Amino acid sequence: MKITKVETIRVDEFFHVLWVRIHTDNGLTGLGETWYLPRAVSSVIHEIYAPMLIGRDPMDREALWAGMFGPTEGFGYAGAEARALSAVDTALWDLAGQAVGRPIYDMLGGKCRDRIRVYNTVGSYGDVQDNEFEQKDPVGFLQSLLDEGITVAKAYYLGPYAAASGGNYISRKDIREALAPLAKQRKALGDQIEIAHDGGGQWQLAPAMAITQAMDEYDIFWQEEMIRPINVETHLKLAEVTKAPICAAERLISKWHFREFIERGAAEIVMPDLIWTGGITETKKIAALAETYQTPVAPHDWTGPVNVFACAHISMSCPNVMVQETNRAYYKPSGWYDKFIEPNVKIKDGFLYAPEGPGLGARLKKSVLNRPDVHVETTTEAREWNWPGFVDPGQKAPHWYSPKVPDRRARRPAARG
Repeated sequence: MKITKVETIRVDEFFHVLWVRIHTDNGLTGLGETWYLPRAVSSVIHEIYAPMLIGRDPMDREALWAGMFGPTEGFGYAGAEARALSAVDTALWDLAGQAVGRPIYDMLGGKCRDRIRVYNTVGSYGDVQDNEFEQKDPVGFLQSLLDEGITVAKAYYLGPYAAASGGNYISRKDIREALAPLAKQRKALGDQIEIAHDGGGQWQLAPAMAITQAMDEYDIFWQEEMIRPINVETHLKLAEVTKAPICAAERLISKWHFREFIERGAAEIVMPDLIWTGGITETKKIAALAETYQTPVAPHDWTGPVNVFACAHISMSCPNVMVQETNRAYYKPSGWYDKFIEPNVKIKDGFLYAPEGPGLGARLKKSVLNRPDVHVETTTEAREWNWPGFVDPGQKAPHWYSPKVPDRRARRPAARG
């Protein structure tokens, strides 16, 4: 089995999502996904990764991952390069599963469970306008989740206050005001539902301490990204004064970023985002590292449907996964996932069920390619990637900063739409 074509697909309606499809000579197609700045990610794929993949065996996932990581690691990999690698890696796993006729979780060691509890992150689409619902009736909103069997919810109580001060200051009065909806929810519903809190990485350490201490009386499920995950010491200081476990963090890219947070206990719950952190290959390793420190994992996903499927395979195969993120406004029949994939994710009574079928267990609908707002780019030719540098017009021998640079005219992918 050899790779013959790499496609990137995006649509204007959901302008942050990028899908990747990898085609092989035996008719199989693997599907991957990432999120944020899709044109930049698509450029990385067609400029660097796709030409490296043409003609290769998709079963050689570790070698392909290392081969793609190498050329970008030397120049900072934690941006569009990491997102591109994540999407391509997921598509390679999808191909591998299809090739052997097994779900991805079987290839990751088999299932630890048949379903995983989900938590709901508030969002809005179509008939489900949960952002407005939560603001107008915070108790009724959580009760509606309970009515569907969802017993864990994530909320953002302090966002407007962080914006007002740049995250540098918040008064006790403002904290009480911001937490008034939380107080109502706990008084009305008690411990029927777990409430996780996301600070969006918007606060400095001192106000983050004040906020989390004020929230302790409400038995918070976790405190997520109250501060940016750029300093292990500040996370440890926050953990010292907070009852709720510290959850970190979708912004950490690769096992190397996660390592110190896990080893030193700065991430008491580990939250990798599979479509940013290196795909299924890397997320499995991050989960295994966390397991050695008896640390649970909660896959992050507030984006597209392919990531839900990919995370589901991690959730089913890793024993230390505790809960998985979903957004009911997106996966419900009135949501947007159903426009793009088949089948849709299976969530019932607050649980996400193991995908069925080989590979991911989901395909991009054919109708996506017929949308008027679709943009498709393809690469079909192999090409060796050389490290970026410059060419001296009089150069007679290559060296590290000035290798043999390929003809850039051959790098332009075919475009449609």
